[in-house]
Amino acid sequence: MDHDFNPIRALACRLLLGVFAAFLIVSVPAIPFVGSGAAQAQTVRTIAVVGNRRVEPETVKSYLEFGPGDPYDPALVNASLRALFETGLFADVTIERQGGTVVVTVQENPVVAQVAFEGNSEVDDQTLAGEVRLKSRAVYTRARALADSQRILDVYRRQGRFAASVEPQIIQLGQNRVNVVYEIVEGEKTTVQAITFVGNRAFSDSQLRDIITTSQSGWFDFLSGTNVYDPDRVNLDKELLRQYYLRNGYADISITSAQAELDRDGRGFYITFVIDEGPRYTFGRVEVENSLPELNPATLQGEILTLSGATFDASRIEKSVEKLTLATAEQGFPFARVRPRVDRDPVNQQINLTYAIDEGQRVYIERIDIFGNERTKDYVLRREFRLVEGDAFNPLMVNRAEKRIKALGFFKKVEVRRRPGSSRDRVILELQVEEQPTGELSFGAGYSSAEGVIGDIGVTERNLFGNGQFLRLKLAGSLERFQIDLSFTEPRFLDRNLSAGFDLFHKEVDQTGESGFKSTKTGGALRLGFPLAENLWVNTRYTLTRDDIDAENSSSLAIQQAEQDSPYTTSALGLTIQYDQRNHPRNPNRGWYAQASVDVAGVGGDTRYVRVGGELRGYYPLFEGVTLVGRAIGGHIEGLGGEDVRLLDLYFKGGETIRGFARSGIGPRDPSGNRDALGGQTFWSTTAEVRFPLPLVPSELGMTAAVFADAGAVFGASDFARANITNLIDDETVRTSVGLSLLWNSPVGPVRFDYAFPLTTGEGDEEQPFRFGASTKF
Repeated sequence: MDHDFNPIRALACRLLLGVFAAFLIVSVPAIPFVGSGAAQAQTVRTIAVVGNRRVEPETVKSYLEFGPGDPYDPALVNASLRALFETGLFADVTIERQGGTVVVTVQENPVVAQVAFEGNSEVDDQTLAGEVRLKSRAVYTRARALADSQRILDVYRRQGRFAASVEPQIIQLGQNRVNVVYEIVEGEKTTVQAITFVGNRAFSDSQLRDIITTSQSGWFDFLSGTNVYDPDRVNLDKELLRQYYLRNGYADISITSAQAELDRDGRGFYITFVIDEGPRYTFGRVEVENSLPELNPATLQGEILTLSGATFDASRIEKSVEKLTLATAEQGFPFARVRPRVDRDPVNQQINLTYAIDEGQRVYIERIDIFGNERTKDYVLRREFRLVEGDAFNPLMVNRAEKRIKALGFFKKVEVRRRPGSSRDRVILELQVEEQPTGELSFGAGYSSAEGVIGDIGVTERNLFGNGQFLRLKLAGSLERFQIDLSFTEPRFLDRNLSAGFDLFHKEVDQTGESGFKSTKTGGALRLGFPLAENLWVNTRYTLTRDDIDAENSSSLAIQQAEQDSPYTTSALGLTIQYDQRNHPRNPNRGWYAQASVDVAGVGGDTRYVRVGGELRGYYPLFEGVTLVGRAIGGHIEGLGGEDVRLLDLYFKGGETIRGFARSGIGPRDPSGNRDALGGQTFWSTTAEVRFPLPLVPSELGMTAAVFADAGAVFGASDFARANITNLIDDETVRTSVGLSLLWNSPVGPVRFDYAFPLTTGEGDEEQPFRFGASTKF
């Protein structure tokens, strides 16, 4: 075995040695050649761009992460591909190496020749064209078309069309151009069918619906654009509800959810606000904690609006902090900080307050920059800051300025940003705003049992020429009345907290049915108003009018004499003081309102008189949903210097004051002929009313009922009437009535039906048991 094996083994060894030697002969000379070729292939010598038509080669090369002389790195190639795709210029890009040349092959995206919309009838082409980003001569990409489709859908959803769909299509044209067509299916309008509230005990559903901006669908959907579901608007409504409760004593209020459910047919949303009211608080102990040695806190007590025992109101805390901050600054502490510290007492349902005053950081305002106000002038915004460059920077004052600018109603968005100034003790304020339309065209329509069909049309601009001024032109009329008014108001007269303005008016009234005459009044007024304290406002005015009477249908000597004395001019000064502490602007159930006024005529003109008047209203909740309402109103006019009071200056009262009687149905009257009403120098009226929900009627309908009792009188005819009319009807008889009311907070505005039973009447009175009135704005 060993003899046979050895030759074989030797042969195998010789073969292996031969193979190894051949390998060395072939590979060793090739080593320098291979290394040199690899080095040359990994270095980019040139770059070639292929496939481009519109885009210049240098533009393509500018997005590459490598250049001639750089090594060919796959990582840099991938980064270059991403950069080229992100430009949106290309549908496809490849990068290949061909020896020392890198070839970039591109396929350009087409250019948009035209953008069109099909299937849209509810939204016009111009509106949609303003939303899409693809325009003529723009580069088309599928991603951009899909993004535009979503923008179009957002437009339709803001109009309540959640079933809308949009599909972008392209039509290929020559020279790498396309037409983009958005095919739209609008679908049915999806409105808010009902808005309900869960957990609300302090306020009824109808009261809370008046607070929020979203409205529910009804018979007159075409009158309002707020009856469509908008998630952003619902979020705003949650905050409005929270703020409303915080102003009315409910410190623990929580709007736990606002759910919107679409019905099975997809035609309507049902919105439910879930509310956790918590207890109603009052202010308890109110103190000032001062850490500034030289400040006397006793001097600040008059600035505090949160009075012990009063109903908790979060807005009064904010206003008190602002007033305290201003007061401390006026006493030489511009950097003082006032921080309210709240201590809840749930057992006694009280909020104890401590206003802590200490020294803040010494920082000054270097500059205030304003952006986004293309129409509104800078000074309109700067005056709301109540701070100027160089003043001490106080975060509270800046936050309050932001809220005041938002309250103007001129802007969709308002944001104040702070950034460092040129030194550590300097800050730059940047105000960014986004403007919104401030003009309004309104129409009104309704019916009154006194005047029949009534209507009005008005044009309003709340930011006239960007100056923050208010202008309104209004025409109103009925079968018996025509009136035109022009009103202008400067809300910050002389850059102070003064409201100044003027009114021009012309009014024609047909009182033939009640008093046998027609009257015309033309004139104007100058106004100046200012606040005296929280919720207390003073208005002063000067009025100049010219009155004329047409008494051809009256046989009364008093009315005929008034016609002979006309036309005449009245020049009068007036003052009105108002105090409003109601908890709801339109449908209160707690609080009170008071007004007193005086007018003196005789500053020139043909008439001389003094007129005083007043009104007091109170609201008190008896039970859940049941409110007691009281009202007292009255007025008196007296001629000056022995002058008689003219006919048109007297009081003509009826069912609007004491229900159950016709218009001008009570008061002095000429017994002869048509028994014309002559008006009185004095009137008064009181009302007690209990409002309650209707049983078995869903609260979302907004219908309530009331029982009421009215009492009042009109008396004191003119001196001429008392001297010249035989058997003149004029006494101080107290008229009384009781009745029932149906109140409906309808989609077109408040509607009221009254049916009254007169209990006591005077001679010559005209009764009218049923009274109805309605009006709307849209």
